[in-house]
Amino acid sequence: MAPTPRFRKDAVAVPEEKHPVDETLPPLKMFTSGLQHVAAMYAGVVAPPMIVGPAVGLSATETAFLMGASLFTAGLATLLQTLGFWKIGAKLPFVNGVSFAGVTPMIAIGKGEGDNAIPVIFGAIIVAGLLGFLAAPYFGKLVRFFPPVVTGTVITLIGVSLLPVAFNWSQGGNHAAPDYGSVKNIGMAAFTLAIVLLMRKFLRGFLQQIAILLGLVAGTLIAIPLNMTSFDAVKNADLVGFPTPLHFGAPQFQVAAIISMCIVMLVCMTESTADILALGKIVGRPADEKTIEGGLRADTLGSALSPLFNGFMCSAFAQNIGLVAMTKVRSRFVVAAGGGILILLGLCPVAASVIGVVPLPVLGGAGIVLFGSVAASGIQTLAGAAMEKGENALIVAASVGIGLIPIAAPEFYHAFPKDLLVVLDSGISTGCVVAIGLNLAFNHLGAGRGTASSAAEPVPVH
Repeated sequence: MAPTPRFRKDAVAVPEEKHPVDETLPPLKMFTSGLQHVAAMYAGVVAPPMIVGPAVGLSATETAFLMGASLFTAGLATLLQTLGFWKIGAKLPFVNGVSFAGVTPMIAIGKGEGDNAIPVIFGAIIVAGLLGFLAAPYFGKLVRFFPPVVTGTVITLIGVSLLPVAFNWSQGGNHAAPDYGSVKNIGMAAFTLAIVLLMRKFLRGFLQQIAILLGLVAGTLIAIPLNMTSFDAVKNADLVGFPTPLHFGAPQFQVAAIISMCIVMLVCMTESTADILALGKIVGRPADEKTIEGGLRADTLGSALSPLFNGFMCSAFAQNIGLVAMTKVRSRFVVAAGGGILILLGLCPVAASVIGVVPLPVLGGAGIVLFGSVAASGIQTLAGAAMEKGENALIVAASVGIGLIPIAAPEFYHAFPKDLLVVLDSGISTGCVVAIGLNLAFNHLGAGRGTASSAAEPVPVH
């Protein structure tokens, strides 16, 4: 029998080294690194409420309130992801914010609802979030039905569906205004667009990442002497304020609206799964089934809770994954600090109202790049969709074609029942349904089964 090894009494146990994801940094570095994440995502968080608010009839003050609430709920959702509890949260440096995928469907839901528009939208998001939370443990088994040929098509449609908003802003935003579409307005949009492109070309590192934000600042500064700005929103905003729960009234639940937002939730869950997989590789902690499940639970729970504080559906912000890769700062606590900053901004109405100073033509110029980048991400995803295999090209062609109908021919479905219009007037919803159905028909059923197997892995969106 081998002798039992003896240890010196003064031997010191060596503590197990922490993974970089779980490291805490000095307070100042924690704050500044967290602030970088906020700067990289700020424009993306406030853009959806800024589009949806006026589209459903909200005033400038109410829209500013909606933007503040979106910052607040994005912060809460980010804390759920980074810190987590129980089986909730990926516990990776994962940023959550308002999803662009829901913008067009929410506008379709709010049409003709008057004062009930926001309560109906919020009711649909709550149900979709709760159903998504329950489905999170099983979603991994469904991911194969959302290959790049489906997700790429949907993300492309999201970007293309949002571009008309940027074009409207570029013209001035108000069709009834005398200067709508004037050379001055369009010129300002073109100038802002040029500034953003030049910054992306010549800046490096973090400054390049926030080129859109810097472009908004530069465009606004140029617009001040041209009398194209108004500081009324900032003057009337309080320094401190809490996003009053259910500010717009109790949620209302309509079947058609819920179906539409459930489709959006499936898209968000698919995109988040791809982003969790990509982020796991970047930080050196590959995501397993448990990590994905926790991440999706945080996404869906954050989405279900957001409407209670007047926020919209939350999902992963892929641009922040690029920031993690660029800076090499892998600590999830840094991103948690960014979530804390978002919450503080949401509690400061003045911060949310500052975006109201930016003239719409300036927003339009930057919006062309911002929304165009979403479409470009979809095209990038389609590049890995094995288009040469099976009928994948046909799936994309039919799905994009049908998804563009509400944009190219807004009155196309005018004779259909109102409840159906909630889904049909959203190119994202219709395009997603068609893409899923055709993918099932051509790649999973009958003779076509398995022909596009190489496209079964979701592709990260950047």
